Amino acid sequence: MSQTPDQSRLPFPDATDPDAGAEAAAAPARAPRPPKRPLWARVLGRLLGPWIGLKTEPADPERFVDGRPVCYVLEDYGLSNALILERACMQAGLPSPLHPLPGDPLGRKRAYVALSRRNAGTTLGALAPGKRPPKKTHSESLARLLDAHREDPALDVLLVPVSIFVGRSPDKASGWFSVLFSENWALVGRFRRLLAILLNGRDTLVRFAAPVELRASVEEGLPPERTVRKVSRVLRTHFNRIRTAVIGPDLSTRRLLIDKVLSAPAVKDAIADQARRDDSKPEDAWKKAHAYAWEIAADYSHPLVRSASFLLTTVWNRIYRGVLVHHLDRLKAVAPGNEIVYVPCHRSHMDYLLLSYLLYARGIVPPHIAAGINLNLPVIGTILRKGGAFFIRRSFRGNALYSAVFTEYVAQLVAGGYSIEYFIEGGRSRTGRLLAPKGGMVAMTVRAFLRQPSRPVLFQPVYIGYEKLMEGGSYLDELSGKPKQKESVWALLWGIPKVLRQNYGQVVVNFGEPIALTDMLADHAPGWDGGSIDDDDKPGWLSDTVEAIAHRIQVNINRAADVNPVNLLALALLSTPKHAMSESDLLAQIALSRTLLSEVPYSELVTVTPHAPGEIVAHAEEIGILRRIAHPLGDVLSVDGDTAVLLSYFRNNSVHLFTASAWIACCFLHNRRMGHDNLLRLGRAVYPFLQGELFLPWDADEFASRISSTLEVFVREGLLQRVGEDDGGIYQRSAGQTDEVFRLRAIGHPLQQAFERYYIAISVLAKNGPGTLGAGELESLCQLAAQRLSLLYAPAAPEFFDKSLFRGFIQKLRELELVKLDANSKLTFDERLDAWARDAKVILGRELRHTIEKVSPEAARPDVAADGEAAS
Repeated sequence: MSQTPDQSRLPFPDATDPDAGAEAAAAPARAPRPPKRPLWARVLGRLLGPWIGLKTEPADPERFVDGRPVCYVLEDYGLSNALILERACMQAGLPSPLHPLPGDPLGRKRAYVALSRRNAGTTLGALAPGKRPPKKTHSESLARLLDAHREDPALDVLLVPVSIFVGRSPDKASGWFSVLFSENWALVGRFRRLLAILLNGRDTLVRFAAPVELRASVEEGLPPERTVRKVSRVLRTHFNRIRTAVIGPDLSTRRLLIDKVLSAPAVKDAIADQARRDDSKPEDAWKKAHAYAWEIAADYSHPLVRSASFLLTTVWNRIYRGVLVHHLDRLKAVAPGNEIVYVPCHRSHMDYLLLSYLLYARGIVPPHIAAGINLNLPVIGTILRKGGAFFIRRSFRGNALYSAVFTEYVAQLVAGGYSIEYFIEGGRSRTGRLLAPKGGMVAMTVRAFLRQPSRPVLFQPVYIGYEKLMEGGSYLDELSGKPKQKESVWALLWGIPKVLRQNYGQVVVNFGEPIALTDMLADHAPGWDGGSIDDDDKPGWLSDTVEAIAHRIQVNINRAADVNPVNLLALALLSTPKHAMSESDLLAQIALSRTLLSEVPYSELVTVTPHAPGEIVAHAEEIGILRRIAHPLGDVLSVDGDTAVLLSYFRNNSVHLFTASAWIACCFLHNRRMGHDNLLRLGRAVYPFLQGELFLPWDADEFASRISSTLEVFVREGLLQRVGEDDGGIYQRSAGQTDEVFRLRAIGHPLQQAFERYYIAISVLAKNGPGTLGAGELESLCQLAAQRLSLLYAPAAPEFFDKSLFRGFIQKLRELELVKLDANSKLTFDERLDAWARDAKVILGRELRHTIEKVSPEAARPDVAADGEAAS
């Protein structure tokens, strides 16, 4: 985001006194003096100066000019706009708009034009029913400028569009009353504009755009009237796109949007079907649909959003050490003209507020957010609704009318150009891993676009990383087996004082690589020709396309991960039995993790804390995560049991970044020597399962290449030695319990438990035999075996016995056809699964394999149960 230029770069020393600056920046005495500013501009500029603070975008607007004469074009006339434009041009080193063009072709002794005039009481897009919109006319000044180009072939003026928004940035506003006079879609009168400047002028955004070449427009050879209309249309479209991106679409009322939903053919059909099913009057079914729509729809209020931003600024400054944002410029460059669908990871209730606040503070309209109906609490639900939240029930099953209303509401948002935000994981992750995506909202978005494919859709993945979670206590309870507590207003209010007394460290919000829906359709929907598709049509490629989009979103979220100090501490400390390390060992392990991230980078969008290992340890002690135990032989740093469970959450945030290095480390935990080719072969074999679980971006060959690169780092760091050239090169670790072995164990520990889960599933299948278990039965038995293993032996991470992880592994076995379903929906397998199990023996120790085989349960057999009943 661009910022107000530093005073040293300004063409005048005092930002509030342009005249002084003009005199100070004058050229040497022999150079011609620039034309004097008009007297009215000097006087009014001095009066207005103290009330105006500018943010200019982009940071270098001078790149848009190349020595040709420049004429600026504004969306609308206004004395304040002219003065703000002049000040922005002076700060950026651009030609003044108050000096005429060469020859003064405009005949008005200035170098700016505007497309319209402000008329009090007129609001774009909000005319009363039955009232015809005023007839649009082009700017007469623009027409004169084009005529001058026809008369003078040497004239070549650049027309630079400039958008001005007074009171857009919320982070510096001085009073609540100023909310009422912030920028919106209304064209207001002079008095209201003056109040807006007095109250919000310090938060003025000026956005320059690439110029329109008038000479090229004239040389197209169109009739003069058509040329003017064409240029005006291009400029109006540009201004509307910028205003939509900064302010948001011209918001209709909640009631008007609901009327559009209820008048849609699909909803009308659903209402008729509901009346037939209930044997009721159509009016009653309509009332039910109306109640659903009223329950769902957001009621966006710009004043409330502005007001909430003041409060949130205070809250963030109190509970966080800072909120860092990366890669937002890429989004701002592509946002105009696109329907943006924000798809962040979901780890905290703070996700809603943080993302909307950051977007709003940086000049992008906050999205409409799909929120669970459980958050529609008294008072709180109203505030969320006015902040842009629309509410969704957990399940639509058996309620066709609700499904039709909700689907149409989403379609209206997409068609209306509203940005949307939803969490495709379906709920907050309790383990820190990305959850398997649910494609419902993605499917609705795709269907809405296919119905009216006029506005391109971009899915914007967002990674949100915390150093400490507000929900840490409740997550700990849930991970320990306690039921999820229902949200309530009193619980929320009761928890506010406690929250405000905590230090939650730093938050990082990283914007990942956007995903264009049209590109995904081109790759996965060969039958789509770019035209609209009716809601009743069910193309065969739709399901695969939605699944591919959902998976790509998760991949791109992981590719934009942030590695914070707590992530690095968790990776190191949780690898030890007592979650404790000497200070020197901990510092060395953190340094090793940082080396691996820099030497074999996961993605150019991944960010890593810049703090040194010593600073990371000090920060963890400051926020109460790490406990120091003084000892004469060296301090020991540790975490207690509950904190260790929560730290597993933060380890899981970043475990995917260390997949290749953890794989190599796992291979050497129970093998002193291994060949390079064998490492790559085993890595390719196991990679599909890791890819499905961790949403990794490479194919098997690319993963093998990362293994090779990581081996070189391990050799340089002294963790392995290359001792032979057979099998593509032989690598060897140290013998015994050396520091190098200790560091290898710490690197491989996060991935070790994944291989243990895989072996549990293989062991349960083998013990029960082919054709015995269904997929659901296998999931349940695997979960029981993992729970028992954790109870009898060393405690594992909370996700170790997560049934969804076993489900994903079994699904991948089916995709690779290592197991198949027979006619009775039972899983069958052949010797290829035995071969995979033999490879697992390379990674897992003999004792651990024996333990897993021992605890693996057998399913209850109906014939055995029947024999027992007969004997009794």
